[in-house]
Amino acid sequence: MAYNAIRFFYIKTLNRKFCVEKIPRPKTEHKLPIVLSKADVKSIIEAPANLKHKKILMALYSTGCRLSEVTHLKVTDIDSKRMQVRVEQGKGKKDRYTLLSETLLIALRDYWRKYTPRTWLFFGCNKDNPLTVTSIQRAFKDAKKKAGIKKPATIHTLRHSFATHLLESGADLFTIQKLLGHENVRTTGIYIHVQRKNIIKIVNPLDRMEEQP
Repeated sequence: MAYNAIRFFYIKTLNRKFCVEKIPRPKTEHKLPIVLSKADVKSIIEAPANLKHKKILMALYSTGCRLSEVTHLKVTDIDSKRMQVRVEQGKGKKDRYTLLSETLLIALRDYWRKYTPRTWLFFGCNKDNPLTVTSIQRAFKDAKKKAGIKKPATIHTLRHSFATHLLESGADLFTIQKLLGHENVRTTGIYIHVQRKNIIKIVNPLDRMEEQP
């Protein structure tokens, strides 16, 4: 912020050339996302007693959608014939399609029979308004506590886990990029650093201490 303020001052206010080399840029932090195991995800999904909360958490993980995208899913966005979920005007005001799992489809049919949504798939106090982001975040926090998960996971961790588990199961990076709605594949590339597909094949040297040299 300070760097850009000084740059603006020189170029726009003083109308002078801005010498980039004289002002060092701050180092950017590179943090890897938290990823849950499949067993942990299952525990969180099964934790809520509320059927709606259970299906929402399932939808978040199985589609890889952002929280705001799931809250604005419509009944018509579920395409059971093509087994796709349409994400309308996601981040960057772009439409895209993501996966519709068989398990989620069965769960949503069960959910529909009980709640009979009209427009919004997951509605709030009345069927004319979508469920609020805050209520889902609270449901996730309660489910995580009930499941006994100690990791500093947030509801966005379900999206990270979706992408990582897809990568570990053999899906290519460019397909995952499209499913997540990332504009640049470099953003998706972060999941290469957290996947375990190749690491689990490595035998730790400590476990080979008894072997002959």
